[in-house]
Parts: sequence; structure tokens; C-alpha cells
Amino acid sequence: MPISRREFLRRSMYATLGGVSLYSGLGSLRLAQAAVLQNNYAFSDYKALVCVYLYGGNDSFNTIVPYDSAIYPVYAASRGNLALAQADIQANNLLPAALAGGLPGGPPSDGGSYGLHPAMPELRGLFNAGHAAIVANVGSLLYPITQQQYQLGLVPAPPQLFSHDDQTTQWQTSRPDDANANGWGGRMADLLASANANPQFSMSMTLSGTNLFQRGAVVNQYAVDPGGVEAMSYLGNGPESWVAGGTTDDVNAYNALIRGPAPSNALERAFAASTSSAIDYYTVLLDALSQASAPTTAFPDTELGNQLKMVAQLLQIRAKLGVSRQIFFVSAGGFDTHDNQLAQQQGNLTQLSQALSAFYNETVALGLDQSVTSFTASDFGRSLAVNSGGTDHGWGGHHFVVGGAVRGQRFYGAMPSLLTTAAGNPNDTGYGQIIPTLAVDQYAATLASWFGVSAGDIAGIFPNLGRFNAPNLRIFG
Repeated sequence: MPISRREFLRRSMYATLGGVSLYSGLGSLRLAQAAVLQNNYAFSDYKALVCVYLYGGNDSFNTIVPYDSAIYPVYAASRGNLALAQADIQANNLLPAALAGGLPGGPPSDGGSYGLHPAMPELRGLFNAGHAAIVANVGSLLYPITQQQYQLGLVPAPPQLFSHDDQTTQWQTSRPDDANANGWGGRMADLLASANANPQFSMSMTLSGTNLFQRGAVVNQYAVDPGGVEAMSYLGNGPESWVAGGTTDDVNAYNALIRGPAPSNALERAFAASTSSAIDYYTVLLDALSQASAPTTAFPDTELGNQLKMVAQLLQIRAKLGVSRQIFFVSAGGFDTHDNQLAQQQGNLTQLSQALSAFYNETVALGLDQSVTSFTASDFGRSLAVNSGGTDHGWGGHHFVVGGAVRGQRFYGAMPSLLTTAAGNPNDTGYGQIIPTLAVDQYAATLASWFGVSAGDIAGIFPNLGRFNAPNLRIFG
């Protein structure tokens, strides 16, 4: 049965949104209608930020663990049957740089000795070599807040704490006060995109599907599959799912629809513009990647390893894409460990450690270790308190920043108390969750500053940053 032009586009949109070569976030029509931002940025160097998102909420208190005789017993009392063996942690000890006059960071603020989970020898090696840093007790915040202020409601806390969806939104936007905000990665891309030689090619590339972190008002994310760039199905095969045959005429008709006169309907215009761009970018990427050499580093054949392997290949073709700034998004799931945590986290952290290490080593091989910074993010930290076999949704947690430009081998921020709730932990909400002492804004603004965003524009991207006493954690040398 013949179908209308509008129906054809509607069905086509559903099909192409599942593809990997299409700008995502099409539902927000203002993205297609917004004017290009004007700014004065120009860069003579290259830099890339790689967000490594751990979906589900990583238990950082079993990731970075004390082993000294003073703090380990406190940790063990709180963790119960989830406590890792003291000898195993000591065998994976971290060797932080000594305090140095005028420099931030250094040993853990509580004076303890810490090691990494035994599944993370590769990341431990990066830290001890000075190529990774730990940022302590970061979380979504509206204002600095103490235990008493939280419990008595004297200072506003972010809404819907301990909810996966809400806290993921707040981590990826840094705006607990604005549920409709774009991502902080997307806001940076909007600001800096015109500095790229080819500003029409998206600064934001995702290897893990649509994400809020990269959603912008002008620049939107371009999705690439970890296995390579795939053509939209109509290119060569025709849209057989709704038009019989899939002949050349179908392809020509489809091209006429997306590249012809602008439709009157806003949704059709947005779809046509996004699809046209996706097809053009597909051609450019396919050609450029065909000339890229295989990575010299052996990447683990895991979800995260394969994503970062493709990021490394995309780094090779940066000049062909005409970009001096890029923002990548990769992710791993399975961190919502309400039960069976010991076994599940073993696998999760093995994957994270091996993938981050391989990716860093490949940036060294590419001569880009000073130009590429990877950082972790997650829904929230998990509760210090445990249930029978796992942990519950928490709040503050520790994160890793990896790269040659990082002032590594240091802890930044304040390590929280590991006392049980009953023992009077001053950092506890009262239910086993740890109150953050660093805001996502501070963590994100520090990365934005290294990326080249000016202090004035950082204040615009992170309007709540002025509420906190350290707008830049000085992680970079």
C-alpha cells in the first residue's frame, strides 16, 4: 500500500535511530533549530577527554581500600563479609607522592595507607608510575553540606538521591537544580566546536549509544560502533522494511527526501538534517578509518576494551576529521551490586583496569599521552553499610583520572570516615551512605579547564561552581 511522505519519514526515523552513524538526541527539536554559537576559541594543540561511565554505581570503598593497622579494622567492621583481605590489599598498595610545597594532592587526607582491589594491578601500576590520580568522595551536590545540615534539612540536597536515573542525570549534567539541562560535555562542545577546523563534524563521539553527558544545544553526539562504522541500511539494500524491493529508485527517493527542499514540519526537518549529516560523516569516517593502522597495544576483548580500542583508532584520524578538541563517551554496566558483589565486582574492576591501562599505553604509542585524559564517572558511590551479599545505592564515591598530563600518584580531596553508622560516622547520612565532600561541578570544571575552557566560560557552564571553595582541584600540572 502506498505511504505518505510523512509516514515514510516517521518509519525511517525509527529505523535509523537504531543505527550507529546518526546524531542522537533527535527528540529535542531545539537542537536542530539552534543557531551556531559564536566564540573566540582557537587551539594550536590537540586534546581529548574520554568519559568512562560505570553504570549502576561502583562500590569505590571496595575499589580503594585501606590496609594499615589503624584504618583497616575500621573498614573491616563496616564491610563485614564484603571486607577484602588485608594482605591482598597491601600486596596491591598505592605509593602516593609525598606532599610538596605549593602543590595540591598527595597522600590520603586521613593519613592511611591504601591499595587497590586485587583485580586492578594495571591501574595500580599507572598510579604508582604517576599517570593516574584518585579524586576522593565526589558526588552530586547543590551546596557543601554536613551531616547535621543534611539530617535537619538546613541545606538543600539534590533531589531524588539514591535513584539511578536521577543521579545519572545529575552526574552527566552537573545540574541537580535543572532536570532539563544539557550534559556538561555537551555544553563544552557547544562552546568550543567552532575552534575545530571542521566545526560541522561533531566534537562529541559516543562508543556506547545515546547519553545525556554529550547532549548539547548545538553540537550533538555522533555514535560509532566499537566494531567500526556501519552504513545506514538503505545505502545499497534499500529500506525493504517498509518499501518493497529496495531498488536504486528507493535510494534516490530517500535522498531526495532528506536533501531536498526543507520540509515544513519541524520533526521532518530535524530528521532530514541529522540523517544527511550522518551519511556524510559515515563516508568521511569510513575512508579515514580504512587508512588507520591497527593499535600496537593488545586491548582486552571486553565491552569496555573494544570501545576504547575504537577510540584509539579514532584518535589516529583526528587530522583527517579536522578536529583539535574531541569528547568521547564509553561505558560499562553491571555495577549495581546489591548481591553477589565480591564475584561481580571482581569481573567489573578487572575489565576497567585492563581497558584503561591498554588505552593509556596506546596513547603513549601514538604520542598523545599528554593530550588525552580519561576519567571515571558513575551514578553514585555505594553505601558503606552492607546487606547480606552486596551494597545499596549510596552518594559520594572515589574516581580515577588517567593521562600523561595528570599530576598523578596523588589523592585529591578528603577521604571520608569508614566508621559504621552506629559508631558515629560523621560523613554518614544516617543510613550508611557517605555524604560527598567534592561536587561533580568541581571535578568537571577541573577537567574543563585542562580542556581549554576559560575561567569565565567555566562559570557559565557550571553556574553552581561558585558555591564551593575549590573551583579547580589542580589535578593537571
